[in-house]
Amino acid sequence: MMDKKFGAGLGFAVLLLVGACSALYEDQIKKFDWRAENVGKLQQSVVDLNHFQPRILLSTEEGVVASVNVKTGDLVWRQVLEQKPRGAIKLLQVSGFSDESSDTAAAPIGSNLGFDMLTVQGHAPALVRGWNSNLGAIEWEWSTMPLNTERAQEALWFYSHSVLYHVVPAWRSHLEVTAYFASSGHSTGSSSKVIASWITAESCLLCGSYYVCLDGKQLISIDLASKSGQVIRTTLESQPQGKLKALAGLSGVVIVDGKLISVNKDQSVCNSLQSSSYAVGSFNFRKIVVYADLASNILKINAVYLDNCSPVVELEQSLPFPEHFGTPQLNSFDCMHRKSGDGKGCLFLLSTSAESIVAVQQGKIRWSREESLANVIDSLFVDLPLADSEGTLEREMKGKAGDIASAFLRRITTQAVQIRSLFLHVIGLGPPPTATQRAGLVRDSFGLHKMLVLLTQTGKIFGVDNISGKHHWQLYLPNVIGFDNAENMRLIVQRSAKHFPLQPLCTILAKDVANGNGVLYRFNPITGLAAEGGLLQLDYKIKQLSLLKETEKDFVRGILLLDASNEVHVYPQHATPLADGLYLYTADVKTAELYGYFVKYAGGKLSSTHIWNARLGGHNSEQQIIGVAAKNPIEHVHSQGRVLGDRSVLYKYINPNLVAFVTQAPDATHKSVLNLYLVDVVSGSVIFTMTHRKVRAPLSIVHSENWLAYSYFNEKVRRTEITTIELYEGKTQANSSVWSSLQAPPMPLVERQSYIIPTLVEVLRETITERGITNKHVLIGTASGSIVEMPWHLLDPRRPIASTTQGREEGAIPYIPELPLPTESYINYNQTVARLRNIYTAPSGLESTCLVVATGLDLFVTRVAPSKTFDLLKEDFDYILISIVLVALTSGSLIVKHLASRKLLKQAWK
Repeated sequence: MMDKKFGAGLGFAVLLLVGACSALYEDQIKKFDWRAENVGKLQQSVVDLNHFQPRILLSTEEGVVASVNVKTGDLVWRQVLEQKPRGAIKLLQVSGFSDESSDTAAAPIGSNLGFDMLTVQGHAPALVRGWNSNLGAIEWEWSTMPLNTERAQEALWFYSHSVLYHVVPAWRSHLEVTAYFASSGHSTGSSSKVIASWITAESCLLCGSYYVCLDGKQLISIDLASKSGQVIRTTLESQPQGKLKALAGLSGVVIVDGKLISVNKDQSVCNSLQSSSYAVGSFNFRKIVVYADLASNILKINAVYLDNCSPVVELEQSLPFPEHFGTPQLNSFDCMHRKSGDGKGCLFLLSTSAESIVAVQQGKIRWSREESLANVIDSLFVDLPLADSEGTLEREMKGKAGDIASAFLRRITTQAVQIRSLFLHVIGLGPPPTATQRAGLVRDSFGLHKMLVLLTQTGKIFGVDNISGKHHWQLYLPNVIGFDNAENMRLIVQRSAKHFPLQPLCTILAKDVANGNGVLYRFNPITGLAAEGGLLQLDYKIKQLSLLKETEKDFVRGILLLDASNEVHVYPQHATPLADGLYLYTADVKTAELYGYFVKYAGGKLSSTHIWNARLGGHNSEQQIIGVAAKNPIEHVHSQGRVLGDRSVLYKYINPNLVAFVTQAPDATHKSVLNLYLVDVVSGSVIFTMTHRKVRAPLSIVHSENWLAYSYFNEKVRRTEITTIELYEGKTQANSSVWSSLQAPPMPLVERQSYIIPTLVEVLRETITERGITNKHVLIGTASGSIVEMPWHLLDPRRPIASTTQGREEGAIPYIPELPLPTESYINYNQTVARLRNIYTAPSGLESTCLVVATGLDLFVTRVAPSKTFDLLKEDFDYILISIVLVALTSGSLIVKHLASRKLLKQAWK
């Protein structure tokens, strides 16, 4: 009997799993999605135009090595190395690029240890790898483990004459220099300790083989490749104002306040030059120094010969440089060997403060790469504006309701205007289309076409078409950073495009680098133009923020700001009365303390009152907050209860003010303890707590409706687990219409369960739709770059241990600890998202469809339908057949009607 029950339960589970599967047909690949591959902020680069296959080899601060097409800027190949600090690239050395013997790396005859390109990464251990630069393949590698791993974090590397030097500084003491054969990793036997009591981390750098330090008006340097170890002192004219910079390509040459200073007696420089950035290369087989400066948005590139400091007239050029790129910095360049020597074959590669990579050739920007998209910190889907005809109809529908005659007259007038516009458009005399219409930025019928607004860590904002991936506009806010408590800058929609003819309005909130005060920047998300005054510098620091309700005047949602002195401010000011009665909370990450505030509007002024506080740090305050999860403010809950097997209803505990806090602290017995707190941030009451022992980060958490899911690493069994929680009021509901945290119902019933997932989880995010009717799925971003769409009924904490009649009536699958990860559930199939960090979701115009953007090193945009596209016809729908059937049925009904009437007439004459 038990076997039959088990077999029936297993078959039921299999049927449910089969029903939950979704797949992608081959012809649908890249039809509803697209991916943009990035490399990150440029660190080192080599432009090689004289190779049989011209290319640009580069390394980035994201731990990426890549080859870029010279003509288009597209990636030829890319290798994403390990995560930092293991993947931090310390050195990029390209073989045979220069005509100097110190830059070659030819392998001995019969050896396979040569390399086209060499990289050094990490510090404990340090990995040295030889690459085939044409294919992006690793030919060989070796590693070295330092004795002192803490000091090795500051280690430096340089290459000279097939020998790789490892320099480990001990601040205010000495330098440890070890030499290795670059190809084999064997020690040359040369290891020395150079006494240098003047070295500090702030004032020293490595320039080729010279270790240079700034001491007042003096440069103190040592040639680490020489056996003498002589200390060289160079006196400066004045005290430098900025930090020292190394000039790549010239050993012993540093940049001091924009001027070139050589500490190498064998290397002469042009001391009269003054520039913000330099690069060294060759032109017409002579070594030159190229320098670039930006003035009044005009980029000027000039060059001089290094031997006599005479200008290279052929390379002088100037070009307009867009503001959204930021401040440029010349990184490298190369010139093709031509008989004419006219300088037209030179390509200059620049990196900018906005983390863009710009290629300049013949006085024009040939191409650019927006690498700030490798660090997206916030994202929004914004509705596109209406077309002219729809806008006219919308204006009519919003008109005041009058009598029937006036409404009829208004409708006739509107249709006459539309017919006139159509006629003028046909004969070519109509008004020209707007810029947004020419760009195709018009709202579609299903609300699937939207503007994707992306905010990056550098302060650059992009307006991207979510269908095609085209960049419609770009903005750059210099000198802004995120807030305290490791909070990023915020991107907020104050007014959507639904309020025609008013334009949508977005606001960015950030912190000024100089004084730490708040910064607001308001703009139109469709055009990227500044709106409502644009940039606003605040005279106080932002501690917390919240969105208010829409105003009746202009449909703008006000922003409430709490400053460091607990004073309250609202922008725009006419929305101030809407802040009355609002509750706020703040959280200190390090001390795990929560504070609650009540905002009151009286006498035309706002004030805040501290009403509660909670200490989650424990008795010794060792716990720190590592995760906070609130519910999505635009979320709609369609069903307030869950139907049980006995046809009774278990009502959900839907508290909109419930926020989840996760703390972690070291423990002498259990190594690490992770605590979960569910706190009502209006009343300050702790609704539920749970403790996990011997677990640690990485932590990912998602909070929606009455449920919560979070993942962590279990150190005891060394695996990743996901714990899910559901909260219920019970079989009676306290109040079905209004929720009040001050008069809350009794503590909820809590269902909990844990599952094993066979991968490392990076991020969790729930799907969201317009009305909340569609089933909820959880999107799981993995460390491998895949995104798994997991139905909630597989994560349901009410899954019964054994198959029962009641469980089958509820539709619950019997509990199995392992979560399946079928390949059909990977929404990005083979479009891997490297270094996946976050997933953002937004509703579309279709209730069945949810828009998704995944960010990391790459950018991936797609759409998902958790309950299938029940409100949309399939792509292979047979319109011809259904038309024939409808015509046949209509014709048949008319014929039958005619025959029936004739029959009745004949019967009447009998």
